[in-house]
Amino acid sequence: MTYIAKPKFHHPGLQKNELGFTHRDYEGKISTLCAGCGHDSITASIIEACFELSIEPHRVAKISGIGCSSKTPDYFLGNSHGFNSVHGRMPSVLTGANLANRDLIYLGVSGDGDSASIGFGQFAHSIRRAVNMTYIVENNGVYGLTKGQFSATADRGSKSKKGVMNTDNAIDLVAMALQLGASFVARSFSGDKTQLVPLIAAAIRHKGAAFIDVISPCVAFNNHAGSTKSFDYVREHNDAVNRLDVITGRDPITVDYAPGTVQVVEQHDGTHLALRKLDADYDPHDRLGAMTFLQKHAAKGQIVTGLLYVDPESEDLHTHLDTVDTPLNVLDEKALCPGSAVLDKINASLR
Repeated sequence: MTYIAKPKFHHPGLQKNELGFTHRDYEGKISTLCAGCGHDSITASIIEACFELSIEPHRVAKISGIGCSSKTPDYFLGNSHGFNSVHGRMPSVLTGANLANRDLIYLGVSGDGDSASIGFGQFAHSIRRAVNMTYIVENNGVYGLTKGQFSATADRGSKSKKGVMNTDNAIDLVAMALQLGASFVARSFSGDKTQLVPLIAAAIRHKGAAFIDVISPCVAFNNHAGSTKSFDYVREHNDAVNRLDVITGRDPITVDYAPGTVQVVEQHDGTHLALRKLDADYDPHDRLGAMTFLQKHAAKGQIVTGLLYVDPESEDLHTHLDTVDTPLNVLDEKALCPGSAVLDKINASLR
C-alpha cells in the first residue's frame, strides 16, 4: 500500500482559534475511505467542532473498534491519544480509560456493525453507566468492509445493492440510548455540517453519556434506490431540528431548509432522500416525548435529526462512584494502597 502523507507546511494566513491552532492542527492522515464516503464528512465536522471549541489536541482520547467507521480516528486529531480496540469492544476500553484518567476528553467512534451487533451489550452498558464521553456512531446500515451485508440498523424492507430485501427488524440506537438513560441524545446526517458541528461541540461539553447517531451513506454498497440509508432517502424522510448539507459520492449536494419542513433531494443516480427537521418549538428536555416523537415519525418513514434529548443537570460515572477528583493514573502508592488497617475497616463494614 502506498502511504500519502500530508505536507507539513501551510499558508501562514490560515484562520486560528483562541489557542493559536489552525484546522490543520486538528487533522490526521489522508483518508483511505471511498471518495465521497459520508464518514469523511463526519471527520470534517469533528475537526471543525474541536477547532471552534479551542480544544488542545493532547487532551482528547479517541477510541474506536473495527470497521470503516473505526478507521476514521486516524484521519482527525493526529496529535491526540488514540486506541483502536477489537470488534465491538470500544465502550469497555473507553470506560476503563475514563476511570483511570478523568481529565481527558473521551471521543468514542463506532459503526452500526460495531455497536449494534457484536458490541450491542458494550454500547448498552456504557450508556446506562453514564460514562462521560461523546459516543458517535457512523451509521450506514451495512458492513462496508465485507462487501455490503445488512447490519442490525438496516430497516426492514430495505434492499441491498444486489436487490436482496432485508426481512429483519432494525435496531434504533437512538431509541435505545433514550431508554438506557443517555443524558444527551441526537441524530444527524453526515452531509449536514451546519447541524452536525454544533451537535458534536455540545456533546463534547456535556457531562455524562452523550450519544450521536449519524446517518452516513455508504457510496459503495448502500447508496441506491431501495436503501433507507442512502443520501436520497434520508433527505426525503428527514425530520430535523437543525439544518442539512449532504455530500454524495461525486460532487457535493447541499441543502438548507427550515425547521419543521421536509426536504427531498435527488442524488446523482436519480434516487431520492427525504429529511425532516424538528420544529423550532420542539422540547429536547422530555425523554418520554422524544421516544414518542421518534416512533411517530418512524411510522411515517421519516428520519428525525437534531438534538432529541438533553438533561441539563446530568451526572457521570465518576459522580456515581464518588471517585476522587485526582485522576487515578497519577495517584501515588500511599493513596492507592492505604494499608491493612483501612482494608480491615472496609471488610468489617461488609460483615
